[in-house]
Amino acid sequence: MLAISKDLVNHLAVGEEDGGQRLDNYLFKILKGVPKSHVLRIIRSGEVRLNKKRCKPSDRIAAGDVLRIPPVRTAEKTPASAASPVPAREFEVVYEDDAMLVINKPAGVAVHGGSGVSFGVIEQIRRARPQARYLELVHRLDKDTSGLLMIAKKRSALVKLHEAIRNDHPKKIYLALGVGKLAQDTLHVKLPLFKYTGAQGEKMVRVSEEGQSAHTIFRVRSRFNNEVLHRAGLSELTFIEATLKTGRTHQIRVHLQSQNCPIAGDERYGDYQANKRLQKLGLKRMFLHAAELQLAHPLTGEPLKLHAELPDELQHLLARLSETPTGS
Repeated sequence: MLAISKDLVNHLAVGEEDGGQRLDNYLFKILKGVPKSHVLRIIRSGEVRLNKKRCKPSDRIAAGDVLRIPPVRTAEKTPASAASPVPAREFEVVYEDDAMLVINKPAGVAVHGGSGVSFGVIEQIRRARPQARYLELVHRLDKDTSGLLMIAKKRSALVKLHEAIRNDHPKKIYLALGVGKLAQDTLHVKLPLFKYTGAQGEKMVRVSEEGQSAHTIFRVRSRFNNEVLHRAGLSELTFIEATLKTGRTHQIRVHLQSQNCPIAGDERYGDYQANKRLQKLGLKRMFLHAAELQLAHPLTGEPLKLHAELPDELQHLLARLSETPTGS
């Protein structure tokens, strides 16, 4: 473990085993006890330097790079007796070998601790597997999204998977239920997305020319416009398959919102009144599920095609929407 002085400027050389990481993730790891918000602030303010130059949280570090880190104060440690222990938990395994683990994450569970969440999937898996030498998230899913989540078991696998993600190689397919109607059965949405902070300090995204390029392909699987919906006070719903061509924060959610077809149950970008009515039909969560991953194995190159079935509660809702009301 690197020794970081809390009172002095630190100059650290990046080791071979740490090359390929994002700068912010590397600093989160070595600056234990420092709030993530503070780490991001010292990067953006220019107090952190990468090879004597200003840098961004998303910059990739390489072996031999030199980082300048300003004096930092760690948070006061909570006494062990008062700390909330991370519960050990295993999740449904879709694929596993020596290099990587792919699980089916349930909705309602954050992928990692932070932003008011004391722990998430990765902390629970590490507690459940104390013998594991290396477990790192490859990517993220929103807390309320279920489905396929990749975890690297080797640094070499993480580097290769991150490289593939940067080149848009893993094919990621999601299933969503939209409130409204998509104009076409197949629709390419190419709208740039801009991240900002909402009034309550929450992470938000909107369509803006100031944002990053984003591309989603939507395909309609089925449309619902029947008496079941009308009796619930709803007009039309669309069951959609979404293929990500880029991987921006909240991309599918905001792209569907931009088409006047927000995701059912989405409390941040959705239709409040429609969500209340959908709750009466049994929808207690956001209807977004990471259903399929197609990628080359990071170490062997073997093609992998992984599936996670739509959760029971979402299948039950689709079945109910397809019912023909008695007496119709």
